[in-house]
Amino acid sequence: MPEKKTRFIVVTGSIMSGLGKGIVTSSIAKLLQARGYSVVPIKFDGYLNIDCGTMNPFRHGEVFVLDDGTEVDMDFGTYERFLNQSLPGNCSITGGKMFQKVITKERKGEYIGRDVQIIPHLTNEIKEWIRNLAKESKADVILIEVGGTIGDLENAYFIETMRQMRFVDGHMAVIQLTYVPSLSPGEQKTKPTQHATRMLQSAGMQPDIIIAREQEKLSEDAKKKISQYCNVAEENVFDDPLLHTVYELPLVLEKQEFYKQIAKIIDLDHTKEPDLKEWEKRVGRIVKPKERPLKIAIVGKYTAVKDAYISVREALVHSAAEVNAGLEIGWIEASDLEKVANVAEVLAGFDGILVPGGFGERGIEGKIKAIEYARENKVPYIGLCLGLQLMVVEYARHVCGLEGANSTEFDKKTLHPVVDLLPEQHNVVKLGGTMRLGAQECNIAKGTVSAKAYDDGKGSAKASERHRHRYEVNPAYVSALVDRGLVVSATHPVSNVVEIVEWKESFGVATQAHIELKSRLEAPAPLFIEFMKAAKKRIEKGPETVVEK
Repeated sequence: MPEKKTRFIVVTGSIMSGLGKGIVTSSIAKLLQARGYSVVPIKFDGYLNIDCGTMNPFRHGEVFVLDDGTEVDMDFGTYERFLNQSLPGNCSITGGKMFQKVITKERKGEYIGRDVQIIPHLTNEIKEWIRNLAKESKADVILIEVGGTIGDLENAYFIETMRQMRFVDGHMAVIQLTYVPSLSPGEQKTKPTQHATRMLQSAGMQPDIIIAREQEKLSEDAKKKISQYCNVAEENVFDDPLLHTVYELPLVLEKQEFYKQIAKIIDLDHTKEPDLKEWEKRVGRIVKPKERPLKIAIVGKYTAVKDAYISVREALVHSAAEVNAGLEIGWIEASDLEKVANVAEVLAGFDGILVPGGFGERGIEGKIKAIEYARENKVPYIGLCLGLQLMVVEYARHVCGLEGANSTEFDKKTLHPVVDLLPEQHNVVKLGGTMRLGAQECNIAKGTVSAKAYDDGKGSAKASERHRHRYEVNPAYVSALVDRGLVVSATHPVSNVVEIVEWKESFGVATQAHIELKSRLEAPAPLFIEFMKAAKKRIEKGPETVVEK
């Protein structure tokens, strides 16, 4: 039986960064998946890091973590949220990984007698990586997002690799995402797109499809110009307009008959109809929710760069849609709360409070003040990773009476190290890829909020969520915390690491895991759903009396 021929779709960006290649790639993948095709997205990033695990969120945005512990670009979160499937680490290709492979082989003597070069040695490694993934995954279509923009030195060799693959492997479509500015309403300029396309053509790649971001709907005249000057059929020039939510884009492309055109190019059945009913229903709930917006405060330290918390934001979007309510997010800089005498002045208007993950001492006391406010005023609270650790610190200080309790991450000399370094982290020297990473299972105690959220319908509850941390709740203090009323609702089955804690008196749940990383539009994170239900219930009952601080 002949081996199945995998199709390839390459998505490149031009003119400027930040146009949304990841959203376009995910939307195309969704349209294919909705027609029954198996799809696997790949992302190439030109930086020479092995992964993005040591990058600052202010510079790079969120570090996304996969089940296998691979730390990847935040676009992988978009892929998984659209496709509702978990991806393996070999879907992430970086310049660092590729150069490392070549240099390792050179040191082993595998290129004896040869001068090692970008072409063919580096390009061959990339081709082998992609072909192996296609073979292992047995995907009908591999989508390849090329990071950066056309003309960047750091992705030039990858573009060359795609040129070689297109010539040898065939069944490849090249999609260029571009930007069409308007100097004034109705005056769209296509020259930047024309120049960008020539740059791509000079690298030996002709786009089959051009997708245009713009401030207003692409005019027929602009489409004709792009078609004429870029050698692309007019029916293959598509709009990527401003939308209420990114989840609308598959539906927008579907209305433009995008699938029919891509199917013709890579030889798929262009008559197949999609199953997008569930997707349309959930998008509709985001665009026109049934109930009034839930106001949620995110108290973080990277709030100046919203992409640092993109998975947190999207998990809120998913869970709000699940309960058919609108959503308003208030971004609260934690370090600013440290300067406020009465945090109620900042937080009183919110229906729920969320403290996300993070590293470093800045803003820690502001987050603790927000957690204390939520507990004392019975405002629904959810904490993620650091949000769990600080929930424990706050409880230790203000309920257990352990004055000065802290994490040794922030105070190595604290008298009460209620949060401490994981035992296996004490001898770690290298920082890249050495945290407790990836999916970890936990056993959940019966009768808890967490058990209700993760109930499998058979009377038991387990969870497998993704982690990225070096510190844990100090086992020496667990008994003292539990004796004073803190609920430890989940622990790891082997290491006994505390995974989830809860308050008894009101809705307050925090997880050591980054549960936001596995939330998808069609399968929201279970504890986020419970959080949103609690926020709705609080609105119905009315808030408790505010305790001033």
